[in-house]
Amino acid sequence: MSENTLKLQVNKLLAALPTSDYERLLPHLKLVSLPTRQVLYEPGQPITHVYFPQNAVVSIVTCMRDGSTVEVGIVSNEGMVGIPVILGSNTTTTKAFVQVAGAGMQIDADILRTEFNRGGAIQKLLLRYVRAIYTELTQSCACNRLHSLEERLARWLLTVSDRLASEEFPLTQEFIAQMLGVRRSGVTVAASTLSRAGMISYQRGHIKILNREDLEATSCECYRVIQKEFTRLLGNKSRRIGVARTSAALSDRRRHRQ
Repeated sequence: MSENTLKLQVNKLLAALPTSDYERLLPHLKLVSLPTRQVLYEPGQPITHVYFPQNAVVSIVTCMRDGSTVEVGIVSNEGMVGIPVILGSNTTTTKAFVQVAGAGMQIDADILRTEFNRGGAIQKLLLRYVRAIYTELTQSCACNRLHSLEERLARWLLTVSDRLASEEFPLTQEFIAQMLGVRRSGVTVAASTLSRAGMISYQRGHIKILNREDLEATSCECYRVIQKEFTRLLGNKSRRIGVARTSAALSDRRRHRQ
């Protein structure tokens, strides 16, 4: 499966906005391609744009002096990349880069900050998203300390699958090891265990979930805790409206280019 065959998804945060708020943002939203490994912001550097991924997956990582990295967050069509912008800062200590290629909506950081500071539906929605991310971060800290690599790998694969709305996606073991902050050999052993049990298949940098029920049973409790909190805070409302909005926006941009 090519990275480009992943189905385009509507961004759920944008889809959840009331029509009036969305239409106020629309003139400032730009559909952009997000290729694999593209860096969206670096530690200590100004965040000039905020991104609302559609079918791309973005990793938020902490980088150490020796070059090692560990993933501290993952963002796809459920969220936004650039949270510091709405929390009173334009820099951060983390790095954001594209893990799985796709597309997303880009907006100038200053414009989104102004809209957020107006209050209302945009501010409330984005603050609920920040609360969900806080839960993910705190739960992940406990998970990394208390749960086995096999459990963590199962949780991570389920999370990527949920964000992409796909049971198959392009990821190398080396990359997974970097994201989980472990040796590649450890990922190889854990992935082999899941593969022998018939839960996943892995070939040439592509992973496919074969038995989701068993993979969820293998995953630690953290997967369900985080999933439940995202659903509670953000739900899945306005999805149908959001699809129509995105389709209309894309059509308008195509006509403009022509």
